[in-house]
Amino acid sequence: MPLTNQLKNQHLLWRAAFGPMAENVNQLENTSQRDLYRLLIKTSSKTTDYINVATNTFEGMTMGLQNLGKMQKLTLEQKKQMRKQSVSDIRDLNLTWLSEMINSEAQLREKMSLFWHGHFACRVINIYFQQQLLNVIRENALGNFGDLLREVSKSPAMLAFLNNQQNRKQHPNENFAREVMELFTMGRGNYTEDDVKEGARTYTGWGFNLKGEFVNRPFAHDNGVKTFLGKTGNFDGDDAIDIILEQPATANFITRKIYKYFVNEEVDESRIAQLAQSFRQSNYDIQKLMSDIFTSEWFYEEKNIGTRIKSPVELMVGVRRLIPMELERPEAQLLFERALGQILFYPPNVAGWPGGKNWIDSSALMLRMRLPQIFTNADEITVQPKNDDDIMMGMEGLDSKPKNRQLNVTIDWNVVIKVFDTTKREDLLGKLRLFVLQTKNDIPAGILSKYADNSSRESYIKSTMVELMSTPEYQLC
Repeated sequence: MPLTNQLKNQHLLWRAAFGPMAENVNQLENTSQRDLYRLLIKTSSKTTDYINVATNTFEGMTMGLQNLGKMQKLTLEQKKQMRKQSVSDIRDLNLTWLSEMINSEAQLREKMSLFWHGHFACRVINIYFQQQLLNVIRENALGNFGDLLREVSKSPAMLAFLNNQQNRKQHPNENFAREVMELFTMGRGNYTEDDVKEGARTYTGWGFNLKGEFVNRPFAHDNGVKTFLGKTGNFDGDDAIDIILEQPATANFITRKIYKYFVNEEVDESRIAQLAQSFRQSNYDIQKLMSDIFTSEWFYEEKNIGTRIKSPVELMVGVRRLIPMELERPEAQLLFERALGQILFYPPNVAGWPGGKNWIDSSALMLRMRLPQIFTNADEITVQPKNDDDIMMGMEGLDSKPKNRQLNVTIDWNVVIKVFDTTKREDLLGKLRLFVLQTKNDIPAGILSKYADNSSRESYIKSTMVELMSTPEYQLC
């Protein structure tokens, strides 16, 4: 497969965004990668809108909790009701953010936010905490990593998830300190168990109040001298973060993870070293690091194109961007997230989703290949995920009734058909293939012709496009 300008631009759009939109694809033939990346930066530089989906019901219960002062004063039924409402609101937060990924012009920001959402994996059943953390990530996704790390570390969601609310002098809890170093900044092998113990002492007193605000509780803080990562002093949590950011291991760890996510799981050590050094010298400027990657010539080498397995969210969002559609029941997307193993706001653990080949097993691959058919009303919903408490998020019964088995999607095929207005009939398959797939593996025309609808030009474009999107090759970007 020749590395055409369009293919390189689609590569950029799949890695720095969620794939091309049909109405813009013809512009990719004559646009340079630098100009396209500048556009991605420009559209992602606007102020983010705070996503707030918490219902008045939950807000009323939360205010009541603040007035009561202690969770223990709530009855079991009140606690159950509050948890149920929060789970329902987190479901709405999931769908609202999915919609942003599909429709927002700020594609680079939302893609970076999805990366950081997995990096700073957090699972708490509290809608205020979750949407607050999401907005911290979205606001800082392309900013300064030190600022992002500090704000995430002080978020009630992360403090609750990693048990730092219970971290106090004489009874330090090491969970928060360990994960900040192991998973968020430095990686294993770059700190000692003593660093974990001393680091935990620096974060004593960090917590949050009933209003969901960060508080530093002096009475709970250990004011003794600590020795942390080779430095000695009466450090607090902010000092610990400063010391972590001074470590070369931090820039190396973050750069490596970003490279594996956005470029290639097979890392080029010389590239990592160069990028990490520049990242550290820039004082952890995330946008500069991403620009160093996306404007480089090596990013567009053949070995980096069509080699990454799309995550379930990337797959769903990419389908919906390529084929403009409206879903009668958008909540069905939660079923697909559940079945395919990536439910937003429900990471499997603090390490987040492992990604790569972990996305693929025999059952997941079959559903992934059926998704384009389901999204275009050519197949039924037959997903039956196990009922698992919070993760179902009110989805019980969604796909159990025969009348609900169709996704009921309204598709604007005219936008897609228009892309091929000037394409000759004999060239349609080649252009469709270039439009849909990023891999060099070729699909024999004879196989596609068996499933294509040749009754009209429009029918051929529609059917061939869906069939191409239903291949194993479409799982890669």
